[in-house]
Amino acid sequence: MLIFEKFSVVVVPFPFTDQNASKRRPALVLSNTTFNTSVGHSVLAMITSAKNSNWLLDVGISDLACAGLSSPSIIRMKLFTLDNRLVIRKAGILADSDQQATIKAFNQLFDVNL
Repeated sequence: MLIFEKFSVVVVPFPFTDQNASKRRPALVLSNTTFNTSVGHSVLAMITSAKNSNWLLDVGISDLACAGLSSPSIIRMKLFTLDNRLVIRKAGILADSDQQATIKAFNQLFDVNL
C-alpha cells in the first residue's frame, strides 16, 4: 500500500454517478502522512480542468510540470476520503506557491489552518 504526503498529486479512480464505471483522474492529498498511515485512507481534493472553473474557492495550478499535469487544471474544494489501496500512482507535488494558494482556500472553507 502506498502512502503519500500532503500536497502530492495522485491519480485515482473517480466513479461516474450515472454509470458502473470509473475514470482515472488527478486528486490532491490534503491529509498528512500520520493520518494516511494510521487510518489507511487519505483526504483528497478533486483536480479538474481549468475550463470547469466556476466553484467558489477553486485554486488554479500555476506550476503544472511540478504537479505532473499536462493541461491547465484547478483544485476544487470538493473533498473526499479514499482507501490508500485505490491510489493508482503519484503524478507530482504542488509547487510552494500552489500549496500556499490551496492553504488559503482551505482556510476560507473551514476557517482553520491546514
